[in-house]
Amino acid sequence: MPGGTSVAAAGGSGTAEGATALAVSSTAFSPGGAIPRSFTCDGEGVSPDLSWSEAPAGVQSFAVIAEDPDAPRGTFTHWLVWNIPGQSKGLEKNVPNDETLANGARQGRNGFGRTGYAGPCPPAGTAHRYFFKVFALDAKLDLKAGAGRDELESAMKGHVMTQGEVMGAYGR
Repeated sequence: MPGGTSVAAAGGSGTAEGATALAVSSTAFSPGGAIPRSFTCDGEGVSPDLSWSEAPAGVQSFAVIAEDPDAPRGTFTHWLVWNIPGQSKGLEKNVPNDETLANGARQGRNGFGRTGYAGPCPPAGTAHRYFFKVFALDAKLDLKAGAGRDELESAMKGHVMTQGEVMGAYGR
């Protein structure tokens, strides 16, 4: 996957053979388009809505990883969410930065060391790309809220049925 380590590259199962990739989108920005200021550290910093296509039979949960592969010190994690119920078709705008959400989903620590979503906040210069990756999993993850990215990727290994992503850009 462009920009960062995919779960498959990190030892996960990647997309199961014959599985169709999830189509991921947001009403906040078009694929490859500019992410509006309200979703960044220069605005309200709220999470954008995400929606995804029908997942294959057997999906037990979804996970989301949002990242900036263009960060000066390497890929920067902006959001970790997992155990999103398997019947879900997306996440609404402005997900609260609580460790556990009302639907039972859990959130982890972003690159700033805080729980929940942290909007794009690149240094001045060229716009950065922000990938919102969605993973359909064949299990609920036995992972405590507040976990970091390495822990999430480790827990997902062998459980990814299919995945998809949408990318937006933001610069200052």
